[in-house]
Amino acid sequence: MKRRDFIQNTFAGVVMPALLNGLSFKAFGNVDDAAIGDENILVVVQLSGGNDGLNTVIPIDKYGLYQNARSNIAIPKEKLLTIPQTDTLGLNPGMTAFQTMFKEGKAALIQSVGYPNPNFSHFRATDIWNTASDSNIFVNNGWTGRYLAVENSNFPTGYPNTKYPDPLAIQIGSVVNTSLQGPIQSMGMAISNPSSFYNLISNKVESTPNTLAGKELKFLREVANQTNLYANSIKSAAVKVTKQSTYPNTGLANQLKIVAQLIGGGLKTKVYYVSMGGFDTHSAQVNTSDTATGTHTNLWKTVSDAIKAFSDDLAGLGVSKKVLGLTYSEFGRRVKSNASVGTDHGAAAPMFMFGDLVNPIVLGKSPDIAASPTTNDNLTMQYDFRSVYASILTQWFCLDQSFVDDVLLKDFQPLPLVQVQACGKITANEPITLNEDLISNYPNPFSDATTLTFTSKGGHTMIQIFDNIGRVISVPVDGDYDAGKHEVVIDTRDFNSGMYFARLQNGEIQQVRRMSK
Repeated sequence: MKRRDFIQNTFAGVVMPALLNGLSFKAFGNVDDAAIGDENILVVVQLSGGNDGLNTVIPIDKYGLYQNARSNIAIPKEKLLTIPQTDTLGLNPGMTAFQTMFKEGKAALIQSVGYPNPNFSHFRATDIWNTASDSNIFVNNGWTGRYLAVENSNFPTGYPNTKYPDPLAIQIGSVVNTSLQGPIQSMGMAISNPSSFYNLISNKVESTPNTLAGKELKFLREVANQTNLYANSIKSAAVKVTKQSTYPNTGLANQLKIVAQLIGGGLKTKVYYVSMGGFDTHSAQVNTSDTATGTHTNLWKTVSDAIKAFSDDLAGLGVSKKVLGLTYSEFGRRVKSNASVGTDHGAAAPMFMFGDLVNPIVLGKSPDIAASPTTNDNLTMQYDFRSVYASILTQWFCLDQSFVDDVLLKDFQPLPLVQVQACGKITANEPITLNEDLISNYPNPFSDATTLTFTSKGGHTMIQIFDNIGRVISVPVDGDYDAGKHEVVIDTRDFNSGMYFARLQNGEIQQVRRMSK
């Protein structure tokens, strides 16, 4: 069998997970001429399980409503961590390391991120985030995979080679997720666990039993080590880093430590994925004796401590300006807590970005909380997660806008999340401050119709009407408008009685208006 055939057959089959001491390599990619000189790297931190955003970022300005909605898990106001970017929000007490990063100007917060018509299945919701598809559309490739395919139109023909020897994307842990799947095949590779990584770079081969089957397995592992297309470049990068900062001894921190080692060693990989589970907090989310402590606080201490250690390590290695980080979870939790001292699957939740060149701002306002919330109430989406992706593609990876629409399957307006772009452009560094309501309606409450009045700065403007679960009921505005005030009348005879939210999106400006029938 030819070397190339052996590799392709191994990757296509089920043999590879048993090789390299469990070090599973799933497909692979490289940068091409379009990316020469672009050293910017994205590190994505997946928080699996559905993070409770309302106990991650707590609305100080609506604390009474927050406390009323979740009296059995509400964090005491005096225990919240404040940040210089806002006086209306407080962080979970476990996030002291993240608080420091906000003070250092190395972190950003995007409030109430989600998408229309949310899905509350862990698997399907994760798939939506990874593919950047609408919730009713099934796509078999991912947003980063499509981006990498744009930058590498000839892949896999001629890859890797001496000029481009490094993998394009790496996931630490498990297998390559859907996000890295390109239109034809996966554009990334997976390192199944940290111990396997260290075995690889030290040329250690796991011992096998002294039997015929054991000898055959040992031979396969040795051949896999020799034939793996990227093993040598990974080893070469890893051994260049002999000293790193101190990390907590946690799974997430160990993953990020590997990423820092590879980046510090000069690996030209563009995208890294790491993950941490445990966020499905249906019960015992807090300690009832002290709601500032417990499972959820411990989770966020683990996350923020690991990311801060990673940030410090990158700075010590002299590569921190190359790296932009992002956290996401497949969904948030409901507004109202449950009787089991926990929260159930919900819709929108905050996202965090971090790095030397992140725009250290807070986007969005405190979420809307009803005075008498029901068990079905969700946090209303303020920002579509694909607008965050659009910001990364245009401001960090410098992808031409004509390609961004193809990568994200639709047109999503970027947000001012990066200070300095790799392509030399500068985005706004100041927080977006809105001193007026840009969207209103009359009458409110309404019966058969209501008139929406909105202000556009010009350009593409959209208004979506959501119910309290997050379903899109109507899209009365979606097109290009001149700068100034506009009105549109909505026929609401088919609306059921209840609460609704009108969401205005006009470029980076987004506002939500509560309405009722």
